[in-house]
Amino acid sequence: MQAKDTKTSLFRRAADKVLNFPTLMALPPRVQYAALPWRMIDGTLEVMLLTSRGTGRWVIPKGWPHDTLSSAGSAAQEAWEEAGIRGPITEEPIGSFRYEKVRDEGGSVMCIVYVHALQVTEQAENWPEKGQREYQWFPRQTAARQVHEMELHDLILSFAPALPYA
Repeated sequence: MQAKDTKTSLFRRAADKVLNFPTLMALPPRVQYAALPWRMIDGTLEVMLLTSRGTGRWVIPKGWPHDTLSSAGSAAQEAWEEAGIRGPITEEPIGSFRYEKVRDEGGSVMCIVYVHALQVTEQAENWPEKGQREYQWFPRQTAARQVHEMELHDLILSFAPALPYA
């Protein structure tokens, strides 16, 4: 009688230990920071949206935290890199939303995005991602309808800048 081979392949053991899918699914969401660019034109609140580089959907400037910057600083940096915009930004987030980020290398990761309001007072002629995205100003209600994430939609609709609009 032949003994049953009880050896498990190295690949199988690695998959059992490393690719523990229930554990992977329970990972907390990754944190990103975003700016909600806004301005007032003739008494109408307008919001700037950008197209994403991957899907072309309308989004707000957002990205991963910068090691040396606060959340507001990271949001302001993303607004500069993606849209060439600057201005006063709220120190505390005005809200947050979740979305599933599809990674360039494949797969996806759940993200929670903390949003800071940025009153746009300047737009440069050149910036790091110029030509990689389109941007457009929308009245608040229209901007909310353009985004795909319902929590971002609601955040845009509920945003009310503090008076006076300085």
